[in-house]
Amino acid sequence: MLDFNRSSLVGRELDYVFQSIQFGQIAGDRKFSRDCEALMQQIFGGNTTVKITTSCTHALEMTGLLLNLKAGDEVIVPSFTFVSSASAFALRGATIKFADIRDDTLNIDERKLEKLITPRTKAIVVVHYAGVSCEMDSILDITSGQGIEVIEDNAHGLFGKYKGRLLGTFGRFATQSFHETKNVTCGEGGALVLNELSDVRLAEIIRDKGTNRAEFFRGEVNKYGWKELGSSYVMSDVLAAFLFGQLSAWEAIQTRRQEIWETYERELTPWAIENNVKTPYVPDYCDQAYHMFYLRFPNQSNRDAFIAHLKERKIHAVFHYLPLHSSEYSKRMGWDNEDCPVTNQVSDTLVRLPFFHSMTELELAQVIDSVRSFQVNGRR
Repeated sequence: MLDFNRSSLVGRELDYVFQSIQFGQIAGDRKFSRDCEALMQQIFGGNTTVKITTSCTHALEMTGLLLNLKAGDEVIVPSFTFVSSASAFALRGATIKFADIRDDTLNIDERKLEKLITPRTKAIVVVHYAGVSCEMDSILDITSGQGIEVIEDNAHGLFGKYKGRLLGTFGRFATQSFHETKNVTCGEGGALVLNELSDVRLAEIIRDKGTNRAEFFRGEVNKYGWKELGSSYVMSDVLAAFLFGQLSAWEAIQTRRQEIWETYERELTPWAIENNVKTPYVPDYCDQAYHMFYLRFPNQSNRDAFIAHLKERKIHAVFHYLPLHSSEYSKRMGWDNEDCPVTNQVSDTLVRLPFFHSMTELELAQVIDSVRSFQVNGRR
């Protein structure tokens, strides 16, 4: 079976892991943790501060703590996203208001945001789906002067750009994922991107169990103690060593992923047009992150038949998010959410093709040939 995703070594990951063990320092915030943060800050530039975390989910939870969210506060989240984009704020007692997505980029529909905003709205979470940017100019115009913070869930979008500017640098906070399905990975991991220097000290405390231990290790205080609510969001330096090996090779990773994505687009677009199947849309002013390649079928039965068709040919393809606005938990919470028709339709009809750095030309050709042997009207 050709996997949907496969982890691979692209640089000196194992050398660095061995070094971290040799140093005798495998807890968090050691050499390789600092190396990862320094490299990412160099990539983002400006006054950005990066703190690597145990996951993107935990980075999102940190933003809820940094904003001091509480019961009665509202956070707007796209319904078509991973559950962490919402649960991180529900954990603080916030009410989640779900927004529908655009039919082209599958990002949060900025044209529907204003009607969701109330005096209780504290933040809007934007998810750059498939590494293609949300409409950040419009979103920042909508939130400007209203005391509403923008949080970029940039799990898909590392190295992507909007009008020449890197994703992750628009909101007050951004979060990154280094889960095994992402472009750059350490199995499980994440990062919090802080775009305002005034947030750095509190973020440091929240990340390290609510203590000012980082100040102690830097010699700024002679003892450390419990300062704020926090948790253990610090990544082990063993994982950071693996991550640094991947981050150091990020340009090679992105080059290969671009090649795979462009091959899919070139070889499958004629078939897609003939079969009334949609392929990813990337606006001219967006530089995508080459995170995934997906197909959107006319209806769910076509999509399900296509997945079965690939499975028969020993290819593992997957659908994506289930709508959060109609989830069991959302219904149980009694959140008063409007329907999200685009989210419903996309959830029923989208399928993601195998996509990973070490994918061979033979494997890529196998997927393409198998896709082109499927006809939406049922004939194969």
